[in-house]
Amino acid sequence: MVDMKKLAIDELDRLSVEEFKKAKKLPVVVVLDNVRSLNNIGSVFRTADAFLIEKIMLCGITAKPPHRDIHKTALGATESVKWEYFDTTAEALQKLKENNFTLLSIEQVKGSLHLNGMNIEKEGKYGLIFGNEVKGVAQEVIDQSDFCLEIPQHGTKHSLNISVCAGIVLWEFFSKMQT
Repeated sequence: MVDMKKLAIDELDRLSVEEFKKAKKLPVVVVLDNVRSLNNIGSVFRTADAFLIEKIMLCGITAKPPHRDIHKTALGATESVKWEYFDTTAEALQKLKENNFTLLSIEQVKGSLHLNGMNIEKEGKYGLIFGNEVKGVAQEVIDQSDFCLEIPQHGTKHSLNISVCAGIVLWEFFSKMQT
């Protein structure tokens, strides 16, 4: 039988905040389109930290750090992950387009690509757009996207929580793009 001993925090060999800031990042930017839950925002920060994501763009009603409820789930990731705030998601998308990012809304739409069937290019630059917990990604944002990605689901519910969705999508990109 394999010896399975739970590792202590100091045995995990994690980067310091300064080492994280200097580390090579995945060319992926997360765009939060009017996300209302502070806990979801914090969870996305924490996931972005785990997978060395380049940056998070917070748009519209999406709250920005510092905030106690974001910090509660981010556990310090707001200090390591670069972020920027935009009054509108359109402004954030324009900036990404100017820098040659492929824009992908994570949303259920006619003609969406299934996440597990997408050809993720190792050298690509991606802007991944996650929407509001109730309304999803706004149609005007979808209209500016190059593609829409959908996580195939087979149960009775029609959607996943944004933090769960972000975890699945970011892991897929990380696992296909890491060097």
